Amino acid sequence: MSDYTGDTGYDGGSYGEIETGENHESLDQLHQVDASQNTYDSQFGVYEQDHASAESTSFDQGHQVSYTDASGATYQESDFTSYDHSAAETDHVFAAEGSETASSSEFHQLDAIRAQLDSAFTSMTAVNGGGTAELGVASN
Repeated sequence: MSDYTGDTGYDGGSYGEIETGENHESLDQLHQVDASQNTYDSQFGVYEQDHASAESTSFDQGHQVSYTDASGATYQESDFTSYDHSAAETDHVFAAEGSETASSSEFHQLDAIRAQLDSAFTSMTAVNGGGTAELGVASN
């Protein structure tokens, strides 16, 4: 810039502008997780056993004597034995076992994040009348 002296009254001095300020910003974030898990298990077993047996015994014995003499007299003798035996046996075994399990779980999570961002700044522009222009910027 040149030195100008005229009717305006500018004498070639320096001119400067300074600006300061603050910025405030915030960040909000919400994160939510919902989860669940269910399990079910069952085991059952049935065991069975059958056994059967039968026995039958039959015994018969007989004896018979018959005699007739010359005069016509008759002698007769009978003897008879009979034996019967029957047996039946059955066995039955029944067993059952089992197990059953169930589980359920739930998970809930809620995260809220809030961040505050603060900053301050200073800005300055300076013009010197000696024909040199300087610009300076500083921020915090």
